[in-house]
Amino acid sequence: MSHVVQISFFKDPRGRAAAQLLNEWPTLVDVAEAASRSGTNVSVVHASSQTERLERNGVQYHFLPFEDEASRGGPNAAYRGLLRSLAADVFHVHGLDFPRQVHSLAELTPGVPIILQDHASRPPRMWRRAAARRGMSVAAGVAFCSRDQARPFTDAGLIGASTQIYGIPESTSRFTPGDREDARRLTGVHGSPAVLWVGHLDANKDPLTVLDGISAAIGELPGLRLYCCFGNAPLLRAVQNRIATDTRLRDKVLLLGRVPHERIEQLMRAADIFVLGSHREGSGYSLIEALACGLPPVVTDIPSFRSLTKAESVGRLWACDDSQALCQALLSIASCSSSTLRAAVRAHFDRELSSHALGVKLTAMYQDVLVRQRGSWTATRQEMRR
Repeated sequence: MSHVVQISFFKDPRGRAAAQLLNEWPTLVDVAEAASRSGTNVSVVHASSQTERLERNGVQYHFLPFEDEASRGGPNAAYRGLLRSLAADVFHVHGLDFPRQVHSLAELTPGVPIILQDHASRPPRMWRRAAARRGMSVAAGVAFCSRDQARPFTDAGLIGASTQIYGIPESTSRFTPGDREDARRLTGVHGSPAVLWVGHLDANKDPLTVLDGISAAIGELPGLRLYCCFGNAPLLRAVQNRIATDTRLRDKVLLLGRVPHERIEQLMRAADIFVLGSHREGSGYSLIEALACGLPPVVTDIPSFRSLTKAESVGRLWACDDSQALCQALLSIASCSSSTLRAAVRAHFDRELSSHALGVKLTAMYQDVLVRQRGSWTATRQEMRR
């Protein structure tokens, strides 16, 4: 059994204790446990201001400071000792924004392949690309939600031709489908259809284009209602003004604001359609949650959403900034049988995005890296014998 160490160099700015962090960052746990359930021996090493160790469901979690302040940020003795004791076969590093730390990891553990996983990173500006290239040069593989997301990095010369690119979702979801009518009684959601938005009100999510598309769709679907859950909201005033000045939207859009996570699940069970207007996403956690609930998505045609929906195997995709395309996508989904569509969406989630599916994909990626490494060693030995 291979031993994979999933490692995060991102230190929680709030300094939460390990148990609290695992409860409040479910993705950290879900990715580790998905791989563990698929037969991989998994440990998690996480940068922290505190030193703690705990075990959950067969996964060992190590929280500790990584850097020695006296040596200007170099790896400290505890971190170096932990890496030696874990004897990893593969390192799975979360995030592409830690080139110095990744290069140091490679120097501390020579011969152990490193996989980097994207979490919505962008190629750095020109003056930082040399450092980024140096960090990525030691990676055996880089994982994106969609392989298409690697293109800006390869075009910038940050990912070499010998580095393998993998398409792996960032996470899964614990949400499940439920009775729609029960969920509507609990949440007060109504509408025919009831459309749900879960995302920030910012330029990237593009709520104004979504409102334009919703307004157009109401002309054909007068019973439509839109429910908006959001956290950060720099465009809140613009959204409120757009709603107030459109007679179609005025009584049809409910701004719910920040909603507890467990209530999102009930809202997704109660709604008929999930909508987002994102121009860019590393993955799309709220979309994954909607698919877990069997909620049909109408989302933008961007690489991560194409991957998560398997190019419209479920739901509809529409072009960014195109409110009329959104309108047509909404009308198309609204005309489908709700129960049949929801069952198909959940079946897609089970096949592609469930904890089991994610674990199988992660384990296959780890094994592929190890096979490639063995092949590289064999080729090197043969070359040396000539």
